[in-house]
Amino acid sequence: MLAMADPDLDNGPRTDKSATMRMCAVTREVRPIDELIRFVVSPQGEVVPDLKRKLPGRGLWVSASRRTVAEAVRRNQFSRGFKRDIRAAATLPADTEALLVRSATEALAMVAKAGQVVSGFSKVEGALREGEAQALIHASDGAADGIRKLDAIVRQKRGNADESPEFPIVNVLTSAELDLALGRSNVIHAALLAGPASKTFLSRCQILVRYRMADDDKTEGSGQKF
Repeated sequence: MLAMADPDLDNGPRTDKSATMRMCAVTREVRPIDELIRFVVSPQGEVVPDLKRKLPGRGLWVSASRRTVAEAVRRNQFSRGFKRDIRAAATLPADTEALLVRSATEALAMVAKAGQVVSGFSKVEGALREGEAQALIHASDGAADGIRKLDAIVRQKRGNADESPEFPIVNVLTSAELDLALGRSNVIHAALLAGPASKTFLSRCQILVRYRMADDDKTEGSGQKF
């Protein structure tokens, strides 16, 4: 349900748990909350993103798009929405993206802790050929040759793309970020195995991709690339 008492602000995380739609303060579009980011005002009077939607206080919602967050800062939309004189840092769009990246890497670390990921070209190749892989991960700065070879296996395993379910291919994290998440060096390729931790990681990657590419809608390749 959509709380309409104040279209710009919610009533706090404890009172709005049932809400599934909110209005973007910038575009004025009502969208699913998974396509928006909640912002709150910290005790220091700073605008901060509340990615987990749990921080106290009333929240203002903005479309999960770097361009839209930048527009909110430029238009002083946070002061208008919160109805008080507050200042959103010019770095808020970049800071929000950095938090989204950290959220994804932390989720991947939990996947590794749960034993639901393998890394290294040969192990990933084996997981793909044996049908154990639920998703493929490439470092965004990885060499094109290895990426091409593993993507080809995905295409081969999928067969008829019109009838097979989408196979997630993730390339939103750098090698250094994958190293940090997996506790290894020079990670270029990894494969997710079945499990709830993997689903959480994929969900967070989708949010990160939406934030970076919502205005471009760039999709390509044999699988669900993000």
